[in-house]
Amino acid sequence: MRTTARLFTGTALAVAAIGAFAAPAAYADNEWNNQSNQSHESLEIFPSSASPGETVTVNTLACGKHGHGVGDANSLGAGEFPLSPSTHKEVVVGQFRVPEHVKAGSYWISVACDNGKTARGDLTVKHRSPSGHVQTGVGGSIGPDTAQVTAGAAVLAAAAVGGVWLLRRRASGAQGH
Repeated sequence: MRTTARLFTGTALAVAAIGAFAAPAAYADNEWNNQSNQSHESLEIFPSSASPGETVTVNTLACGKHGHGVGDANSLGAGEFPLSPSTHKEVVVGQFRVPEHVKAGSYWISVACDNGKTARGDLTVKHRSPSGHVQTGVGGSIGPDTAQVTAGAAVLAAAAVGGVWLLRRRASGAQGH
């Protein structure tokens, strides 16, 4: 069931990344683009901030219509990945998975196209969010423990009865000297 859900989630993310090309998430840095005479294009990375284990989709116009390219995610240990034409005009798309061991930080992702053009973008790796119940000691997010609730209620009831008995005893003047 989880594998099927992950497959559908990965497919949906790829479709969303291709469809969201009009609102790119991350572009190549201008300083890097001006460092050489080569033509550098923008690189869209979706999501632009990902956790270890998450699949990241990369797309660009740099490779041209029916173009291909090779993506480089070695900066975070994910290796190389292929880029192939998508269903949208001159966009090529590829995917890679953020390794489980990668530390939080900013990493460069680049693409080298068959036509000689390149693209580069920045991926932010964030800390993994905890999943499941948080173990906080007594209580927490799991729910109440019936035995503990009953014991607490019994202690409160005993204190109330003892307090009432003590107040009545004092009020009646039955204190022993």
